[in-house]
Amino acid sequence: MNKNMMIVGVGGQGSLLASRLLGSVVMAAGYDVKVSEVHGMSQRGGSVVTYVKYSDGAVFSPVVNEGEADLIISFELLEGARYLPFLKKDGRLVVNSQQIAPMPVITGAAVYPEDIAGKICALGADLTVLDALSLAEEAGSAKAVNVVLMGAASKFLGFDEALWQQAIGECVPEKFIELNRRAFALGRAHQG
Repeated sequence: MNKNMMIVGVGGQGSLLASRLLGSVVMAAGYDVKVSEVHGMSQRGGSVVTYVKYSDGAVFSPVVNEGEADLIISFELLEGARYLPFLKKDGRLVVNSQQIAPMPVITGAAVYPEDIAGKICALGADLTVLDALSLAEEAGSAKAVNVVLMGAASKFLGFDEALWQQAIGECVPEKFIELNRRAFALGRAHQG
């Protein structure tokens, strides 16, 4: 079995922790895993992409090419649309409904597109949209959006929940473990 995943978002949203959690789960499940982080202008709110590939054989390259992603986890609607060409025909896109205006929109040179989720569905993508920001705030911190999204995505990955709980315990500072466990549970319980 070979699986290709991407985590996409805007700098500062916690995609690196999300990729560490996913990598830890996959490794604990006994797979060979490669994680590669690509930073755009991440410190200025630019696009951030993480590739995660795993296999029951050897993984030689962490890069996911167009049309190869089994799953894309997107921290922002427009980023989900931007990376849609990377999704396989039978792949799944899990997207946070939050909208973060890119620089051209902020400066007035462009307008944030309307009905992005509808347009993605019209292209035939298997889409799950959730308000991860509200769920993160319910868990105790807006910064837990990343873990809410991992909880939502975990339903499609087939790994035992105990592995996710173990990864949270290993990757998150101790004082934030319970908050992140709540965030994960809220994402996992999301219907959609």
